[in-house]
Amino acid sequence: MAFQYLKSLHIIFVVTWFAGLFYIVRLFVYFSETVDKQEPQKSILQKQYKIMQKRLWYGITWPSAIITLILGACLIFQYGTVPDWLWVKLGFVAGLFLYHLSCHALYNQQQQDIVRYTSGQLRVYNELATIFLFAIVFIVVLKNSFSWIYGIIGVGALAIILILGIRIYKGLRK
Repeated sequence: MAFQYLKSLHIIFVVTWFAGLFYIVRLFVYFSETVDKQEPQKSILQKQYKIMQKRLWYGITWPSAIITLILGACLIFQYGTVPDWLWVKLGFVAGLFLYHLSCHALYNQQQQDIVRYTSGQLRVYNELATIFLFAIVFIVVLKNSFSWIYGIIGVGALAIILILGIRIYKGLRK
């Protein structure tokens, strides 16, 4: 019974972690779009986005990431063994955490009014979390029946579709 509670809580915090990752990069996009604004609109918007980023990052995203990792470790301990599919999932989770850390670097830059990427580049960057989400969910749900060749092709196709979607959206915005 404890395993089911741990799993439920783990899933809940995975969802809130991803929500934070998706939204923080959107806030990075909006912040980067303020660079071309005139004063006082620029400084007003940047100040507000910094507040929103800080509340999201430290109030939701970081706590969710830490709790997710702790609960995941507890689940592995409860599970007893580590099957092959779980090692693959853990590899993607490690990649997701590296993505999280890179978002933290972007957060620190924007808190110091440093904007190194365009809104278009950040929109593409935002889709990396989507790719991690798809990969992790499919691995967990399909477990041993997961076909690695089809999975790799599917994640690659998803990445291509997301990039094409971004380009089409960019064209429609103009």
